[in-house]
Amino acid sequence: MTNIPPPAEELRLLDWELRQLEARRTLLLQRRAGLLGALRAAGPAWPPPRPAGPPAPGAAPPSAQNVLLTLGGVLLTVAAIAFTVVSWGHLGIGGRSAVLGAVTLAALAAPALLLRRSLRSTAEAVAGLGLALTVLDAYALRHLSLSDTGALGYAAGTSVVLATLWAGYGLLLGGLRSPLPTAVATAQLPLVLWAGAVHAGEHAMTAALLVTAAFDTALALWAGVRSVRVVAAAGACVLGLWGAAGAGWLSVHATDPAEAARAGVLLLFAALIALAAAWWAKSREVTTGAAAFAGLLVVAAFGGVLRTVLPAAWTVPAYLACGVALLGTARPALPRPLRRGIVAASGVVQGCAVLWALPVAGIALLGPFGWATRVWSGAPSDARDALLLELPLPHPLLAPLVLATVAAVLVAASGPLGGTARRAARYGAPVLAWAAAIALPAALRLPYGVGVSAQVVVTAALLAAATWGTSAEPLTTATSVTSTASATSSASATPTAAATSATFTASGTPTTPVAAPTSATPTALTTPITPALIASVLALVSSVSVAFLALATSTATLTTLGVLTALHLAVCVRMARSGASAPGTAVLAGCAVLAHATALVCAVGAAWGLRPEHIGLLTLTVPALAALAAARLGRHPLTPPVEITAAGSGAVAVLLASGTAPTLALALALGGLIASGTALRPDRRPVGYAAGALFVLASWVRLASWEVSAPEAYTLPVTIPALLLGLLRRRRDPETSSWTAYGPGLATTLLPSLAAAWADPYWQRPLLLGTTALALTLLGAHHRLRSPLVLGGTVLALDTLHELAPYIVQAVGILPRWLPPALAGLLLLVVGATYEQRLRDARRLRNALDRMR
Repeated sequence: MTNIPPPAEELRLLDWELRQLEARRTLLLQRRAGLLGALRAAGPAWPPPRPAGPPAPGAAPPSAQNVLLTLGGVLLTVAAIAFTVVSWGHLGIGGRSAVLGAVTLAALAAPALLLRRSLRSTAEAVAGLGLALTVLDAYALRHLSLSDTGALGYAAGTSVVLATLWAGYGLLLGGLRSPLPTAVATAQLPLVLWAGAVHAGEHAMTAALLVTAAFDTALALWAGVRSVRVVAAAGACVLGLWGAAGAGWLSVHATDPAEAARAGVLLLFAALIALAAAWWAKSREVTTGAAAFAGLLVVAAFGGVLRTVLPAAWTVPAYLACGVALLGTARPALPRPLRRGIVAASGVVQGCAVLWALPVAGIALLGPFGWATRVWSGAPSDARDALLLELPLPHPLLAPLVLATVAAVLVAASGPLGGTARRAARYGAPVLAWAAAIALPAALRLPYGVGVSAQVVVTAALLAAATWGTSAEPLTTATSVTSTASATSSASATPTAAATSATFTASGTPTTPVAAPTSATPTALTTPITPALIASVLALVSSVSVAFLALATSTATLTTLGVLTALHLAVCVRMARSGASAPGTAVLAGCAVLAHATALVCAVGAAWGLRPEHIGLLTLTVPALAALAAARLGRHPLTPPVEITAAGSGAVAVLLASGTAPTLALALALGGLIASGTALRPDRRPVGYAAGALFVLASWVRLASWEVSAPEAYTLPVTIPALLLGLLRRRRDPETSSWTAYGPGLATTLLPSLAAAWADPYWQRPLLLGTTALALTLLGAHHRLRSPLVLGGTVLALDTLHELAPYIVQAVGILPRWLPPALAGLLLLVVGATYEQRLRDARRLRNALDRMR
């Protein structure tokens, strides 16, 4: 947050900064005067200072000059091409040689004269024309004398000659910028064109690309001209990636070790180029990226050879072994960026291997959910058949092997490789080890019972790790820490231009101005994810998966749910007794114990042969026990998750009990009783509203089961408690509005009764409703309560209108047809004549209602 100072303090800071600016302006003016005096004393050799501003109108900016010169060079080049292609045949051999030679020599010699006259842009344009003419000379030479030469071979030789000539030309005329980069760009072609000319194989073409990339890498590292380094770096990247991709393609498609070894040599050559770039590069980012690329190429080289030796199923483990071996080369003696690139390359290889193995663990984890539609249909033959899905690998045992290997590497490499690997091991190693353990029973085709037991053991181990990790943490852990720091002195700085810029003394020496005071803002620190929380999450996921896996038989279901409930309950008891404050672990443990307990009670009821509604009543024991446990826990972090999950368990019980109305009413009433017990705690008073709602719903369900249709039977149980609560509230706070205190309760009964009275053909309901509405109107007027007065008067008027409507209709039918319009007109005349009086009466009525509560 930003601390805004008081106005007086802010005004003081502004005055201080204005004084600083004025002092700096004075020093700059003095320095300017001194410099002008020195220039005048030096004589006319020094040009007078020119004020800053836009150039003179007649001066053309350099960008416009460059555009004009470029266009001129392009037009001359196009004209030369047209002459060479179209008009060449009109001249003899002597004329052709004379024209091309003279024009080319003139175009190449002119830049030297132009550079002496400091016409650099013009020299660049003419030099570009000369370079283009050399290409046309080469084309003309082949068209004239060497037409039988192969196109690719001639192009390869020509590119060598042109690159050499252009490089020499650029070194001779050092003031030109374009010849050297053009020579480097041309040097990318000879080897590739030669390989195409001699119809070299794939290995030779790849080698040509890599050799050219090595030449470019050397230029990019050690060339003295920046433009040459840029062009060479681009060529090294393009050709190096192209060559490495080709070598990798050859390695992947190799069918025997010899062929894979040839491709591996090319990959190692590409890796050597990348490693050289990483070793001598000046940028840390380039070093890290090149080292990572070199590491991947080394893994591809050795892994490709192993792939041809081992069975096809071991391809990914072979590459993984190479990636793990690569990690061993990241010695502490190496430079940090280089070591980081090697670690990144090994991490990429291991990550790809993990992605290859994860589908097996995913099916082992999610496959058991299919038993939800096959409850107690019989035990499968083994743990793999229990997944109800086919595993994606022909040898599934390799998946847990890969996962366990990567987890072991993370643990072993966390120490010597620093913080990043240590964090990866802290969070990634447990997850990978857990995934390997989940996939192992199905991969080994263990018996069904052994597979279920193994999953339960994994869950128990994770819960033990979570409990140990929680007990190892401090007893009080803050979720956010705020640190504040403030420093006020005349030497501290403010973020203004005056405080961050330098000033000059009268002698021209730069000095740093005095800065304004500042204060540090608070910083929030959040608690990181702990291994105990990760273990808790994994334990919860494992327990849900094994609970579904155990649905094959009733014995497995009851045993597994009982063990899972006991394990999570032990964790909750341990946390409650030790007083460890771990909110995440507490939430997961509290939710898990009640979820498993609810499933266990339902399974027990189903095993006993109970009907679903009776199972729902039996399930209410779980929220009842949870309410007692929450009352015992008090303000422990376990309390909120226990109460929330207990509410969900109660909802499941009500849903199961909804088969018959009496059972549903009993379940709602029992739920209301549990909620009432919870509301007795001082910090859970609002739960009383939920208890009242449950009791009302229970009464409504019971009345509906008795086929009671009178709306008052449903509304009065709500109205009476609501009015009592409103009365108690107004006694505590007399300023409470009657609409807030009595409005909801009165409307709950009056409005449904009014609707029923309008549809009731008998006279008893309208009479009772009118009497009640009249009593409410009189009470509201006597006690000056707006809600009873307005609601009672409105209901009384509508009820009276309903009762008098038949007589009004009968009287209107007897009267002459002209009389109703006449009476309406007379009424309008009276109202219009007394409009002001009626308006004052309406205002008085509104004011009277406003004065009521």
